[in-house]
Amino acid sequence: MAVRKFKPVTPGQRNKVISAFDEITCTTPEKSLLKPLRKTGGRNNSGKMTMRYIGGGHKKMYRVIDFLRNKDNYTATVKTIEYDPNRSARIALVVYGDGEKRYIIAPKGIKVGQVIASGSGVAPEVGNTLPLAEIPLGTDVHNIELIPGQGAAMARSAGCYAQLTAREGNHAILRLPSGETRMVLVSCRATVGVVSNPDHNLESHGKAGRKRWLGRRPRVRGVVMNPVDHPMGGGEGRASGGHPRSRKGLPAKGYKTRNPKKTTKKFIIERRSK
Repeated sequence: MAVRKFKPVTPGQRNKVISAFDEITCTTPEKSLLKPLRKTGGRNNSGKMTMRYIGGGHKKMYRVIDFLRNKDNYTATVKTIEYDPNRSARIALVVYGDGEKRYIIAPKGIKVGQVIASGSGVAPEVGNTLPLAEIPLGTDVHNIELIPGQGAAMARSAGCYAQLTAREGNHAILRLPSGETRMVLVSCRATVGVVSNPDHNLESHGKAGRKRWLGRRPRVRGVVMNPVDHPMGGGEGRASGGHPRSRKGLPAKGYKTRNPKKTTKKFIIERRSK
């Protein structure tokens, strides 16, 4: 899992850094696990733009990912490692003993032909999913549930992992990728290992057109707008814009927006570092 840098033969290749895709073993997705993905262009059902800077992009299909990993009575064999246009991590096609096929988030280091399993009593090896109560302390995990049976909710992006640091009663203590330390029920499941494609943060688009292929339209800074359009707009010449704010007037850069009355606050031991 490395990245490719290009010689500056053209302006678009001067700063282009992309994945080498050396771990990909198949370029054709499993047809039974595809669903159509309709684009909105940032508009709602009445045609009004509710999200800016969205539009265009290459056509793509959604890959149905198994975030539950609830097929406990069978082992599964990894058939392919594939690219997923909808996420930064790689995905793996696994085939269970009864013939059922599913896509999972591919952990770093998983190989074609490897056998994985899920459920209670499974060995804590890379790719296996089991309750936090049975995972050894100090293990790196990903695809972590917040509610038992809900499916993976945390540490699903490329290169992400959380570390299981302790267990106290019915809760396990996890150090998340953001630096936050929080409690999760030990009956929640997690997958052992680190999410694949850890070099994703080293990639650089190199040109604006590649961002358009991904469905992102040009973003306009608030300070160049008029006062009617943004709190930081207006002024004579190149004005600084004053205090950083969002378009709705909420302060940015340090202003806490999390609801202090949120019910899950009691599970957070230490907030993420700034």
